[in-house]
Formats: sequence, structure tokens, C-alpha cells
Amino acid sequence: MSDSTLTRMELSESIAQHVGIQKHEASSVLSTILEEMTRGLINDGQLKLSAFGSFSIRSKKERIGRNPKTGEEVMITPRKTLSFRASHILKKRIAKKKDKDAFLKAS
Repeated sequence: MSDSTLTRMELSESIAQHVGIQKHEASSVLSTILEEMTRGLINDGQLKLSAFGSFSIRSKKERIGRNPKTGEEVMITPRKTLSFRASHILKKRIAKKKDKDAFLKAS
């Protein structure tokens, strides 16, 4: 497993190669997909992609926290967070990949 992060540009290049379109077209397609995903989250509060997982917006209430340096109590304001839950199919694929990588390292 590599330590690098898959970037938007790499995704666009992969789409272009697999579909057989120009890189700028693939970039536009990817931008549209991400925009629609964002719009779905904003409008509906959740997004489900079968065989991948689901994203949801959760509301966090106001609470008391602590400043780690001073130990002073601080009020943390209410906010919304994005959470992701992987599908069981994605979890299995990741576990299979980790098992394969571990086997190759042991050899």
C-alpha cells in the first residue's frame, strides 16, 4: 500500500484512460459528479453509493470542551459534520487488499 493520496487530477486521468475521452473532458465529468454529490448532501443530508458507502450530515450540539494546553473549560458551538460509512462490499475489498499486501511483504 502506498503512502500517497489519490488526487483529483489522478482520478481525472484514470477516467480519461478507462472511458477513452480527453483529460479535460474527464475533469469536467468528475467536477459534475462531485458537484451533484455535494448538492445531494446539502439538499437531502445524505448520499448513498451502492457498493461504496454512504455519506451523511450530522448535527452536533453545543457542548463544553477543554483547552488541552490550559485545561480551561471552553464552550464548543453547535455545528454540522460529514460522516462516511463504508459499505460491506468496500470493507471486504479493503480487507482483501490488506491481506494480499501482508502476504507479499512476508514473502
